[in-house]
Amino acid sequence: MAAASDTPVTIGVPRETAPGERRVALTPETARKLATAGARIRIERGAGLAAGFTDEAYAETGAEPVADIAQALEAADIVLCVQPPAPAQLLRMRQGAVLIGLLAPEAEPERAEAIRSRGLIAFPLERLPRTTRAQAMDVLSSQAGMAGYKAMLVAAGLAPRFFPMLTTAAGTIRPSKVLVIGAGVAGLQAIATARRLGAQVEGFDVRPETREQIESLGARFLDLGVTAAGEGGYARALTDEERAEQQRRLAEHLKGVDVVVTTAAVPGRAAPRIITRAMVEGMKPGSVVVDLAAESGGNCEATRPGETVETGGVTVAGPLDLASSGAVHASEMYARNLFNFTRLLLVDGALAFDWEDELLAKTVWPEPPVSLREAAAAASPVT
Repeated sequence: MAAASDTPVTIGVPRETAPGERRVALTPETARKLATAGARIRIERGAGLAAGFTDEAYAETGAEPVADIAQALEAADIVLCVQPPAPAQLLRMRQGAVLIGLLAPEAEPERAEAIRSRGLIAFPLERLPRTTRAQAMDVLSSQAGMAGYKAMLVAAGLAPRFFPMLTTAAGTIRPSKVLVIGAGVAGLQAIATARRLGAQVEGFDVRPETREQIESLGARFLDLGVTAAGEGGYARALTDEERAEQQRRLAEHLKGVDVVVTTAAVPGRAAPRIITRAMVEGMKPGSVVVDLAAESGGNCEATRPGETVETGGVTVAGPLDLASSGAVHASEMYARNLFNFTRLLLVDGALAFDWEDELLAKTVWPEPPVSLREAAAAASPVT
């Protein structure tokens, strides 16, 4: 382990500038915890307002709201963010500073070049290993939970029917039939939300081990006769034959479904195409599809990212950044994730890197400037 400095660490938090982004990477709660850990915090004025956190609330924790965030970033040892800062802002950061957030560095060449040219030590938390120890830092899971919840509320709002069964003076209303495709964190939260709303719920996933999780929430597991268990809890790619059989059975089943929420995604790759346009056309008029995978291309062929369209009487929604629509709780969870990860870098109030820690070594981008063996040797006493 090598300490970068013996002076207190300065943490900078810029206001998010991505269109529609309401979350913030630091809350007053985590600001207080970081201050207690010996860090000095500068946050751009108004950074937390969209999530319900005022500048005064930050100031009460010892954080310093600043108007000129560019100047603050130039002096920051660590910068916390939700979405990646613009390349021009990255170039204003101090040489060798730490950047933590949902960075997707390889998605934009200019962003990647800015990180490299400034020698930034970037930790894209979407690369964090999915281990038990990392659960408290898992931003993908915490934000997927909010996205799954919101996706089902979007579906309920678009559906021209009640979700629960109702007995009224005008007769009995049957419950809506809801199918959730993908049983990761987002899918399970969507299933739980649909159940709370009183719908008749089914869940489908090509990973057979998800059956128990789906059924534990009171939903029925939809078995299409195709499994694709992969490594690390993710699904593997289906063969052409498996995909054809899955689609044939799914197309038939969708004819009796009122609402579909799709959540299937493979990190770092385009979302798998599960619902074809022909399947949508075979659904009942008035049916709804909400595609939570719209940001990575969509699970539905009829999805238009960021839009809600109608095709053959079926409404297809492709909402973007749904976690941001629940900015208060999404920010609270996200900020706690970042705090728990940042604590790995703070030793006695100073910045330090333990490259033997797999959470650091496997998350950092680019790779550590020295090998793990060399880093370990440099930290060991000379004998």
